[in-house]
Amino acid sequence: MTQDELKELVAKEALEFIPKSGVLGVGSGSTVVKFIEAIAKYKIKVDAAVSSSIKTTHMLEDIGIRVLDTNDVGEYEFYIDGADEIDENFHMIKGGGACLTREKICASMASKFICIADESKLVTQLGKFALPVEVIPMARKIVSIRLKELGANPVLRANCITDNGCEILDLQDFMIEDPIAMENIINNIPGVVTVGLFAKRKADVLLYATKDGVNRKVL
Repeated sequence: MTQDELKELVAKEALEFIPKSGVLGVGSGSTVVKFIEAIAKYKIKVDAAVSSSIKTTHMLEDIGIRVLDTNDVGEYEFYIDGADEIDENFHMIKGGGACLTREKICASMASKFICIADESKLVTQLGKFALPVEVIPMARKIVSIRLKELGANPVLRANCITDNGCEILDLQDFMIEDPIAMENIINNIPGVVTVGLFAKRKADVLLYATKDGVNRKVL
Protein backbone atom coordinates (compact mmCIF):
# COMPACT_ATOMS: atom_id res chain seq x y z
CA MET A 1 0.00 0.00 0.00
CA THR A 2 1.41 3.41 -0.99
CA GLN A 3 1.69 6.35 1.38
CA ASP A 4 -1.06 8.13 -0.56
CA GLU A 5 -3.35 5.13 -0.05
CA LEU A 6 -2.57 5.13 3.67
CA LYS A 7 -3.47 8.81 3.85
CA GLU A 8 -6.74 8.16 2.06
CA LEU A 9 -7.51 5.35 4.50
CA VAL A 10 -7.02 7.45 7.62
CA ALA A 11 -8.77 10.44 6.07
CA LYS A 12 -11.89 8.36 5.53
CA GLU A 13 -11.74 7.11 9.14
CA ALA A 14 -11.63 10.70 10.40
CA LEU A 15 -14.98 11.52 8.80
CA GLU A 16 -16.73 10.15 11.89
CA PHE A 17 -15.44 13.12 13.88
CA ILE A 18 -17.32 15.66 11.78
CA PRO A 19 -20.05 17.07 14.06
CA LYS A 20 -23.65 16.76 12.93
CA SER A 21 -24.00 20.46 13.68
CA GLY A 22 -21.57 23.18 14.62
CA VAL A 23 -18.07 24.14 13.55
CA LEU A 24 -15.27 21.80 12.44
CA GLY A 25 -11.61 22.80 12.74
CA VAL A 26 -9.53 21.78 9.72
CA GLY A 27 -5.74 21.81 9.57
CA SER A 28 -3.25 21.76 6.72
CA GLY A 29 -0.98 19.39 4.84
CA SER A 30 -1.18 16.41 2.50
CA THR A 31 -3.23 14.16 4.81
CA VAL A 32 -5.73 16.95 5.41
CA VAL A 33 -6.05 17.38 1.64
CA LYS A 34 -7.16 13.73 1.52
CA PHE A 35 -9.59 14.43 4.36
CA ILE A 36 -11.18 17.33 2.49
CA GLU A 37 -11.39 15.21 -0.66
CA ALA A 38 -13.13 12.49 1.39
CA ILE A 39 -15.69 15.02 2.66
CA ALA A 40 -16.55 15.81 -0.94
CA LYS A 41 -16.44 12.20 -2.14
CA TYR A 42 -18.80 10.90 0.53
CA LYS A 43 -20.96 14.04 0.50
CA ILE A 44 -20.59 14.67 4.24
CA LYS A 45 -22.49 17.70 5.51
CA VAL A 46 -20.37 20.28 7.32
CA ASP A 47 -22.22 23.26 8.80
CA ALA A 48 -19.15 25.49 8.90
CA ALA A 49 -15.42 25.31 9.46
CA VAL A 50 -12.42 27.21 10.68
CA SER A 51 -9.20 26.76 8.76
CA SER A 52 -5.50 26.88 9.54
CA SER A 53 -4.32 28.10 6.14
CA ILE A 54 -5.34 30.04 3.08
CA LYS A 55 -4.95 26.89 0.97
CA THR A 56 -7.25 24.90 3.26
CA THR A 57 -9.80 27.71 3.22
CA HIS A 58 -9.88 27.70 -0.58
CA MET A 59 -10.24 23.91 -0.69
CA LEU A 60 -13.12 23.96 1.78
CA GLU A 61 -14.90 26.78 -0.02
CA ASP A 62 -14.45 25.00 -3.35
CA ILE A 63 -16.56 22.08 -2.05
CA GLY A 64 -19.21 24.40 -0.64
CA ILE A 65 -18.19 24.63 3.03
CA ARG A 66 -18.55 27.98 4.74
CA VAL A 67 -15.30 29.02 6.44
CA LEU A 68 -15.62 31.32 9.44
CA ASP A 69 -13.20 33.78 10.96
CA THR A 70 -11.82 32.29 14.19
CA ASN A 71 -12.73 35.54 15.98
CA ASP A 72 -16.40 34.82 15.25
CA VAL A 73 -16.30 31.28 16.63
CA GLY A 74 -14.66 30.91 20.03
CA GLU A 75 -14.40 27.27 21.10
CA TYR A 76 -15.57 24.23 19.13
CA GLU A 77 -15.48 20.45 19.47
CA PHE A 78 -13.10 18.80 16.97
CA TYR A 79 -9.91 19.93 15.23
CA ILE A 80 -8.54 17.51 12.62
CA ASP A 81 -4.96 17.81 11.44
CA GLY A 82 -1.87 15.80 10.56
CA ALA A 83 1.63 15.67 12.03
CA ASP A 84 5.18 15.55 10.74
CA GLU A 85 6.14 13.47 13.80
CA ILE A 86 4.18 12.23 16.80
CA ASP A 87 5.54 10.38 19.83
CA GLU A 88 3.94 7.90 22.24
CA ASN A 89 2.76 10.78 24.47
CA PHE A 90 1.05 12.43 21.48
CA HIS A 91 3.52 15.32 21.43
CA MET A 92 4.02 16.44 17.83
CA ILE A 93 6.22 18.32 15.43
CA LYS A 94 4.15 20.26 12.90
CA GLY A 95 4.88 22.99 10.42
CA GLY A 96 6.35 21.21 7.42
CA GLY A 97 3.82 23.14 5.36
CA ALA A 98 4.61 26.44 7.15
CA CYS A 99 1.15 26.75 8.76
CA LEU A 100 2.23 26.02 12.35
CA THR A 101 1.02 29.26 13.97
CA ARG A 102 -2.49 29.11 12.57
CA GLU A 103 -2.60 25.37 13.27
CA LYS A 104 -1.67 26.01 16.89
CA ILE A 105 -4.37 28.69 17.20
CA CYS A 106 -7.05 26.40 15.74
CA ALA A 107 -5.92 23.49 17.93
CA SER A 108 -6.08 25.66 21.04
CA MET A 109 -9.75 26.41 20.37
CA ALA A 110 -10.83 22.77 20.10
CA SER A 111 -12.03 20.47 22.85
CA LYS A 112 -10.48 17.50 21.02
CA PHE A 113 -7.51 17.40 18.65
CA ILE A 114 -7.75 14.45 16.26
CA CYS A 115 -4.38 13.72 14.68
CA ILE A 116 -4.52 11.81 11.39
CA ALA A 117 -1.32 10.22 10.09
CA ASP A 118 0.28 7.16 8.60
CA GLU A 119 2.54 4.92 10.64
CA SER A 120 5.71 6.53 9.24
CA LYS A 121 5.01 9.58 11.41
CA LEU A 122 5.26 7.63 14.69
CA VAL A 123 8.55 8.13 16.53
CA THR A 124 10.03 7.35 19.94
CA GLN A 125 11.69 10.78 20.18
CA LEU A 126 10.90 13.99 18.32
CA GLY A 127 13.54 15.72 16.26
CA LYS A 128 14.56 13.70 13.24
CA PHE A 129 12.14 15.84 11.24
CA ALA A 130 13.49 19.40 11.16
CA LEU A 131 11.68 21.49 13.79
CA PRO A 132 10.11 24.62 12.25
CA VAL A 133 10.24 27.97 14.04
CA GLU A 134 8.21 30.85 12.60
CA VAL A 135 10.01 34.16 13.07
CA ILE A 136 9.41 37.83 12.39
CA PRO A 137 11.82 38.67 9.55
CA MET A 138 13.63 41.48 11.39
CA ALA A 139 14.46 39.02 14.20
CA ARG A 140 15.84 36.21 12.03
CA LYS A 141 19.50 36.79 12.95
CA ILE A 142 19.11 37.22 16.72
CA VAL A 143 16.67 34.32 16.92
CA SER A 144 19.18 32.16 15.04
CA ILE A 145 21.85 33.09 17.57
CA ARG A 146 19.59 32.14 20.49
CA LEU A 147 18.66 28.85 18.83
CA LYS A 148 22.32 27.98 18.26
CA GLU A 149 22.87 28.56 21.99
CA LEU A 150 20.34 25.77 22.56
CA GLY A 151 22.42 23.44 20.38
CA ALA A 152 20.23 23.79 17.30
CA ASN A 153 21.28 24.27 13.68
CA PRO A 154 18.76 26.78 12.29
CA VAL A 155 18.44 26.91 8.50
CA LEU A 156 16.30 29.51 6.77
CA ARG A 157 13.65 27.78 4.67
CA ALA A 158 14.15 28.93 1.09
CA ASN A 159 11.38 30.73 -0.80
CA CYS A 160 8.99 30.48 2.14
CA ILE A 161 6.83 33.27 3.48
CA THR A 162 4.04 32.14 5.79
CA ASP A 163 0.41 33.21 5.60
CA ASN A 164 1.34 35.63 8.40
CA GLY A 165 4.12 37.27 6.36
CA CYS A 166 6.88 35.66 8.40
CA GLU A 167 9.83 33.33 7.76
CA ILE A 168 10.66 29.79 8.87
CA LEU A 169 13.87 28.59 10.49
CA ASP A 170 14.17 24.80 10.38
CA LEU A 171 16.17 23.24 13.22
CA GLN A 172 17.95 20.26 11.71
CA ASP A 173 19.08 17.21 13.70
CA PHE A 174 17.71 18.71 16.90
CA MET A 175 16.56 15.83 19.06
CA ILE A 176 14.10 16.87 21.77
CA GLU A 177 14.21 15.19 25.18
CA ASP A 178 11.54 17.34 26.87
CA PRO A 179 9.05 18.69 24.30
CA ILE A 180 7.03 20.80 26.75
CA ALA A 181 10.10 22.51 28.22
CA MET A 182 11.61 23.12 24.78
CA GLU A 183 8.32 24.54 23.47
CA ASN A 184 8.32 27.05 26.32
CA ILE A 185 11.99 27.97 25.87
CA ILE A 186 11.76 28.61 22.13
CA ASN A 187 8.44 30.41 22.32
CA ASN A 188 9.96 32.82 24.85
CA ILE A 189 12.69 34.01 22.46
CA PRO A 190 11.80 37.55 21.30
CA GLY A 191 10.98 37.49 17.60
CA VAL A 192 9.62 33.95 17.58
CA VAL A 193 6.00 33.79 16.49
CA THR A 194 5.72 30.14 17.49
CA VAL A 195 7.61 26.88 17.35
CA GLY A 196 6.25 23.77 15.65
CA LEU A 197 6.23 21.77 18.88
CA PHE A 198 2.69 20.78 19.82
CA ALA A 199 3.38 19.49 23.33
CA LYS A 200 1.39 21.74 25.64
CA ARG A 201 -1.62 21.41 23.32
CA LYS A 202 -1.00 17.89 22.06
CA ALA A 203 -3.34 15.49 20.26
CA ASP A 204 -6.15 13.81 22.17
CA VAL A 205 -6.82 11.06 19.64
CA LEU A 206 -4.40 9.52 17.15
CA LEU A 207 -5.65 7.76 14.04
CA TYR A 208 -2.82 6.18 12.09
CA ALA A 209 -2.96 4.06 8.99
CA THR A 210 -1.03 0.84 8.41
CA LYS A 211 -1.20 -1.70 5.61
CA ASP A 212 -3.55 -3.68 7.88
CA GLY A 213 -5.96 -0.80 8.45
CA VAL A 214 -6.41 2.21 10.71
CA ASN A 215 -5.43 2.04 14.37
CA ARG A 216 -6.81 4.33 17.03
CA LYS A 217 -5.13 5.50 20.21
CA VAL A 218 -6.67 7.76 22.85
CA LEU A 219 -4.84 9.40 25.71
